[in-house]
Amino acid sequence: MNLKKRIPALEWISTYSKSDFRFDLVAGITVGVLLVPQGMAYALLAGVPPIYGLYAGIVPLFLYAILGTSRHLSIGPVAVSALLVLAGVGQVAEPFTEEYLSLVILTGLLIGVAQTMMSFLRLGFLVNFLSHPVIAGFTSAAAVIIAASQLKYLLGIDIPRFHHFYETVGYAFSHISETNLLALGLGIGGMILIAVLKKVNKNIPGALLAVMIGIALVYFFQLDEKGISIVGSVPQGLPKLIFPDFSMANIKLVLPTVLTVTLIGIVESIGIAKAIESKHDYYKVRPNQELFALGVSKIVGAFFQSIPTSGSFSRSAINNESGGRTGLSSIITAALIAITLLFLMPLFYYLPEALLASIILLAIKGLFEYKEAIHLWKIHRNDFWMMIITFVVTLGVGIELGVLTGVVLSVLQNTYLSSIPPMIVLGKIPGTNYFRNVERFPDALQNKEILILRFDSPLYFPNADLFKKRIYRFVKQREGEMEVLILDASSILTVDSTGMHAMEEVLHFLKNKEIDFYISGALGLVRDRFTKAGLMRQIGPENQFMNIQDAVEAFDYRDDDSIDIWTPLAVQSNEEEE
Repeated sequence: MNLKKRIPALEWISTYSKSDFRFDLVAGITVGVLLVPQGMAYALLAGVPPIYGLYAGIVPLFLYAILGTSRHLSIGPVAVSALLVLAGVGQVAEPFTEEYLSLVILTGLLIGVAQTMMSFLRLGFLVNFLSHPVIAGFTSAAAVIIAASQLKYLLGIDIPRFHHFYETVGYAFSHISETNLLALGLGIGGMILIAVLKKVNKNIPGALLAVMIGIALVYFFQLDEKGISIVGSVPQGLPKLIFPDFSMANIKLVLPTVLTVTLIGIVESIGIAKAIESKHDYYKVRPNQELFALGVSKIVGAFFQSIPTSGSFSRSAINNESGGRTGLSSIITAALIAITLLFLMPLFYYLPEALLASIILLAIKGLFEYKEAIHLWKIHRNDFWMMIITFVVTLGVGIELGVLTGVVLSVLQNTYLSSIPPMIVLGKIPGTNYFRNVERFPDALQNKEILILRFDSPLYFPNADLFKKRIYRFVKQREGEMEVLILDASSILTVDSTGMHAMEEVLHFLKNKEIDFYISGALGLVRDRFTKAGLMRQIGPENQFMNIQDAVEAFDYRDDDSIDIWTPLAVQSNEEEE
């Protein structure tokens, strides 16, 4: 086994320089400064004490930096994963209880196991079952649900926990007169300060400055005695080694949540890693290694009281913009979190929860993709409705069902499109050897004796019957005139047994009609499958051509033995007939 492939850090360590360290140091500290308030805020969002958000910023970051292929992805607690955990585990245990915390940590471990297994089985392709419109619909709904969950902190109202966001919003509006104006002022003021500082300079740690100002205001003006909820006592020190409760009963309780967070977390993390990778040319993101790194970081992190982690777009972007060069920047971030846990936690006693809510609300602003909805409405209505349905179901019924709906919609759309691929009638562009769709190119020439068709899809079970029926229909429309059917197979990427049966039936149909059958441009895999199944022999080697022009010329000169258009390259195969 190539050790560098399994431990990508060995690649950048071997060429590391002093200049790399200078950039990594700045990026690592910058991300760490942002992660402290974000980690505490996302822990609250996940339904656990703030300290566990910081625990998630040590071991997982360190391990991912060693095992991950992205040199800029910053993992840790994130809003969407926190919400998914709260929505799932919150159905079987009360948030902020010992039982709930134990299940959350077990959830993180099982997600890690699932991702690691997917890596070994090379199942990264499964994330493709969630299309971009579905992800956009889900994340937009998640943004609304997260915003609703923060109303209790922003308004200073004691809102009971509801299962649906509209119940939370309804309760908040019905008790709007109970709003604590000081809490609201702190929250709105925090959002304005962070937004303004971000406009001035993205490298200014606006969230941390807002937290420091909020702590100072609560401390000097004793706002905690005026109804402002504060974080209070936070344990000091590094996370202790624990052993999650592996009982089968607990595993069954959290399994639905594990499946949901696993799928969303992979899409989120690898998508971010790929987006940043495109801006650099000195490393490549390998999805299956990413699954391994993400999985191991969660497994080991769970033994050190880490809540589930994922890739953070905001922190990853800052890591990149701050000049981070390697995974060492994440190791420096983890070290900064450790220092905070060891020496600085008493400073966060007076941290107002309204400020943590403002940090979350600003962070999720980018999740609400209304611009994408407008864009999809203009360019692809089907994708627009997929996004809207996922959005509505997630909001109205629940997060897990929303994700499931998205997966089902993606699969159904893919299946539907596979079952109705286009079959195009081709004609020759005058003065060229190019053959194009006669509907797009009205001047394309057609010979009444020749019907040229192109099938733009793999030939397999969802569309094999349609393949036959369309050929039958085209032939019947030209019956009595045409003498040969030329199938352009250059767009048929593969063929299965059902597709080969369909091809055999087409051959019999044409033979009964006394119509010749030529095939052109068949790809290597298709030729191999046809050879093994005996279809190459049934079609006839002499009826197979490299391109459409060769097939047309072979028909034109079929009675002239002095002209030989055919080449054996057309029937090359790596298989033998069985």
